[in-house]
Amino acid sequence: MGKLSSTELQLTANSIRQNIIKMLVEAGSGHSAGPLDMADVFTALYFDVMNIDPHKPDWQERDWLILSCGHICPVLYATLAERGYFPVSELKTLRKLGTRLQGHPHNLSLPGIETTSGPLSQGSSQAVGVALAFRMNKQKNRVYLVMSDGEQQEGQTWEAVMLAGKEKLHNLTAIIDRNNIQIDGYTEDVMPLDDLRAKYEAFNWHVLEVDGHNISAIINAYHEAEAIYEKPTVIIAHTIPGKGVEFMEGKYEWHGKPPKPDEAKIALQELRTLQGKIKSEHE
Repeated sequence: MGKLSSTELQLTANSIRQNIIKMLVEAGSGHSAGPLDMADVFTALYFDVMNIDPHKPDWQERDWLILSCGHICPVLYATLAERGYFPVSELKTLRKLGTRLQGHPHNLSLPGIETTSGPLSQGSSQAVGVALAFRMNKQKNRVYLVMSDGEQQEGQTWEAVMLAGKEKLHNLTAIIDRNNIQIDGYTEDVMPLDDLRAKYEAFNWHVLEVDGHNISAIINAYHEAEAIYEKPTVIIAHTIPGKGVEFMEGKYEWHGKPPKPDEAKIALQELRTLQGKIKSEHE
């Protein structure tokens, strides 16, 4: 697959957002805000940054993505389907009895799912272990860890961060969805997190900050991470929860609930209209 243009990447992210809404309304349960706000990051990873082959999901030289915040799995599923790992039509089975698309990712269910996730912050430990194993085996695979900002409130995250910094795991790049919400409210009200940059730097990480909705900036940050050889890198992606759906944007109440059919209709109309606002690179 060749590289997509900036416009094509934006359209792909928009398609992923539409599929997220369709999945959630069909399921009648699930998380909305996080999946929508991470669509640009997942588009950057799966359509530009990562060394992967959907036709050979177990390819030994592939890069690994580990989703620590498993509750945002609708964006992972929608991205995998868009990338060709399985049919897009299967997305409508989200959270249904017997589905391969469980409420949290299960690594034996679907191609492209590397680890099982659910309890927040365990993905950080998994990612450090995998990255360390790749280095010990002299493999060039890179590990991409996706975390929520809320899980930065948990101790296990910092145990993993400490080990990664100590081991100088330059083949590990983490990204934090800094959307400032969690299920109980805004992160800075529940348990303040800032200054995340200073905290990670104190544990010997290279820190980058980006607009989590600027796909080109996200891609550039990942490429910069590849050039850092003396330590792991974390990208703090500043995002708007519920991005693309006006009545959801910035509201923590949408962290853990799906849209109702009438709300989904409005959301899809907004997302479809966005396509007309994306200008061609040649204009």
